[in-house]
Amino acid sequence: MADEARVLDALGDRTRRTVLELLRGGERSVRELTDATGVSQPAVSQHLRVLREAGLVTVRPEGTRRLHRVDLDGLAGLRAWVDRFWDDALDAFVAHAEGGERS
Repeated sequence: MADEARVLDALGDRTRRTVLELLRGGERSVRELTDATGVSQPAVSQHLRVLREAGLVTVRPEGTRRLHRVDLDGLAGLRAWVDRFWDDALDAFVAHAEGGERS
């Protein structure tokens, strides 16, 4: 649960969710994210650091720029965690539909 907790904590901030949404469209520089969010460059950099540490964003250098993008592996881990809840709900539904559980 440690990795999932870190991811959920990172996504608990509206600006970080906005940055992640912007990165869905492809790689972006800090400057592009700053312009799109209206948040200062140091703040965007801090948010990106949190997202990287949570495994949700990767970065690659291109000349003097650093381009950030969504880390699909990090999202896969989050999805697997959420899917466990969905699996439990489906199992409960099947048990109820088969008459094994009465409400």
